[in-house]
Formats: sequence, structure tokens, C-alpha cells
Amino acid sequence: MKRLLLLPVLALALVAAGCGGDDDDNGEAAPPATTAASACDKDSLELVNAGQLTIGTDNPAFDPWFGGGVPEGSDWEFNDPSTGEGFESAVAYAVADKLGFADSEVEWVVVPFNNSFRPGDKNFDFDINQISVTEERDRAVDFSDSYYDVNQALVALKDSPIANATTLEELKDAQLGAQVGTTSLGYIQDTIQPSSEPRVFDTSNDVVSAINAGQIDGIVVDLPTAFFLVGAEEVKNGKVVGQFPSAGGQEHFGMLFEEGNPLRDCVNDALAELKDEGTLDEIQTQWLSENTSAPVLE
Repeated sequence: MKRLLLLPVLALALVAAGCGGDDDDNGEAAPPATTAASACDKDSLELVNAGQLTIGTDNPAFDPWFGGGVPEGSDWEFNDPSTGEGFESAVAYAVADKLGFADSEVEWVVVPFNNSFRPGDKNFDFDINQISVTEERDRAVDFSDSYYDVNQALVALKDSPIANATTLEELKDAQLGAQVGTTSLGYIQDTIQPSSEPRVFDTSNDVVSAINAGQIDGIVVDLPTAFFLVGAEEVKNGKVVGQFPSAGGQEHFGMLFEEGNPLRDCVNDALAELKDEGTLDEIQTQWLSENTSAPVLE
């Protein structure tokens, strides 16, 4: 009979012991177990400069990708990326916000276009500069998912022999030009294949100067830039002749990272959120809505 009475007492003791199992030796409750911090938490990110998101782009930075002009004291030529205006600047700050950075914690550094995708250490966390993703570049650096799908386009002077061209065949005898290292130059060489070697220029400014001086018949650039060059009269008496069909799959821009940088995956997560919630479309509509329609040169 005594043994039977002991059983419920023992059971109650075990329950009590179970409830008190989290106490430490001093009788105080131990803190709850914590999970490992996410690799994409702000404090866990591997950054060039701790506590700061460093973003690279070229100088000058052109509309419609960057805007807002040059605030007093700025070293940027046409547009200071820190204004947050223009498509790429707005996208960069939207991604920064998703990663947990305030605008004041974003720092911009100058990275010449052709230097950005060279292999080696980088002085930025990512670069955003209308950089099309190609297999060759991807062997030296890493890219984010697409933040903008783009086609190449042709700008010519209105009195040029190619001003009314409707096909690639009509461009065979034209003297075309493009910036060195760009997919625009690659499109001329690999797809248009004119009879004359294209003129190659160090900067986009040099390309514009050449067409204004009558040194070339037309220039190949991405479509939104083509509309800006004509609309802002950077190319005097110019017109957007048309856009080219994509060659070898849809061309797209990606943010560029040092090879193996784990931040790329976190930026891809941020871009996915921006796409799902419609923010990326809103930014595109705000800054590029008037720069997307042109006849296709077949």
C-alpha cells in the first residue's frame, strides 16, 4: 500500500524537476537558446567597410540611370548617385533598404566601366552601371539576378544615310561606333558585322562627341540611353533609328560582385522581394517608362 502511494509522489517530483531543468546552479532561469543569425542580417554581412554599403559606378553617371545633378561640393560630373534619382540609383537604395542600410550608410565610389569586371579584389560591395551579364564576364566576377532586361539600339543623325534603316542589312556599309568593352560594341562586331571595323572609344562621352562631329554614322547603346541622348539633345539633330533583337538570349543588367562574394545571394533575395511586391516595376515606370518603345531592326 505504501508503494502505491509513492508512485504519484514520484511522478509529481519528476514533473517539478522537469519544470526546473532550465535553472542554473544559482537557481536562476537560464536564458532561452538562440538560433544562429541569418547570413543576410546586416551585422552578419561581409562588407568592404564595416557598417557601410559601398557601391561602385562610373563617373560621369548618365540619365536616365542616375539623376539629380551635382550638389555643391560633389566630385561627380553630371549626376551624383547619392541623390537617389535615376533608375539605377533608386534600385541601389531600394536594395540597400532591404539589407537594412539607411541612405546615410551608403557610400558611392568611382569605378570605370571597363575596370569593374576585371578579376581580382574590389573596393566596392557591388557595382551597378548598366553592366550586361555575359559568360566571359561571369568567369571573372559574380552577378546578381537581372534587375533590368535590355535591348541594344541605334542612334543616328537625322540626315544620316542610315536614319531610316529598318533592317540590319542596311547597316552593312555604315561606320558605327561604341564604347570599349561594352556589349554594344560586341553587338556591332558579332551580329551587325558591318564591312568597316567599328570605331571604338574609351568613354561614352567620346562616342557622343564623335557622332556630333560627323566621324561616325551611328552609335549603338542600350535603348534607354539612346532615348536620353536624343531627348536631351546630347546627340544634336539625332534620332533613335530602332532597337535590335536580342542575340543569344535576352540581354540583362546585373549588379556586379567580387568572385565568390556571399553578399550576392543576399542581394538576390532583396531583388526577389522588390519584384514580388511590385517596387521594381514602380521604379522602372518612374524612370524608364518613356524610354522603351522603338521599332525593331530585323
